[in-house]
Amino acid sequence: MSIHKEHRQRVKKRFLSEGLDHFEELHALELLLFFAIPQGDVNPLAHRLLDHFGSLHNVLEAPPEQLVQVKGIGEHASVLLGLVKGLSRKYLIGYEEKAVQLRTLEDCGKYLMDRFLGKRDETVMLLCLDAKRMPLCCRVVSEGSVNTAEVSVRKVVEAALAVNATSAVLAHNHPSGIALPSMEDIVTTRRMGMALDAVGITLEDHVVVAGRDYVSLVQSHYYDPEQCRMIV
Repeated sequence: MSIHKEHRQRVKKRFLSEGLDHFEELHALELLLFFAIPQGDVNPLAHRLLDHFGSLHNVLEAPPEQLVQVKGIGEHASVLLGLVKGLSRKYLIGYEEKAVQLRTLEDCGKYLMDRFLGKRDETVMLLCLDAKRMPLCCRVVSEGSVNTAEVSVRKVVEAALAVNATSAVLAHNHPSGIALPSMEDIVTTRRMGMALDAVGITLEDHVVVAGRDYVSLVQSHYYDPEQCRMIV
């Protein structure tokens, strides 16, 4: 048995007995690379990735076109590394959808934040709630800008009506920016609030997400769902 095969077996056995909690970033990345590169020593490649991107987080955030610039990274490895954040997002979504009740605006913000994990394009989502504040659905209603030219009022209203929502929360992300609402965001929130109010559905908030941070337009006093008007 080769030294590399023995090393792989030791690392896998350690993971099965301990989990990843005590793994250094290098060894966790090395373990992942075993499944993209079935033979040989991947330790130098793990080092190159961490040296190039600076951290395991940055490696997993890197787009495929940047990953393949690192010597030794081919299509299989770039796909596997890119798959991690997508699977993580689906895991978090599935975990939170187990009979979760979103009692507060903070609950809604945290719930929505996980749905943007790893998204590189600006995306607009609508979270629909029932009278008991249980999520009915959380769906993408637009990809691109959140401004009034991009987000269809009709699409938002139809999505909320289709699940008999009592209330809804709009959300979008700033993939490469900070979680600060623009004037377009504020205008769009008012427009959506008025349209939903006309069919008996309350737009409770609009959440702007950037990474692991978010800003609520209600909590920032830009939007008042009770009066369905802006406070500026």
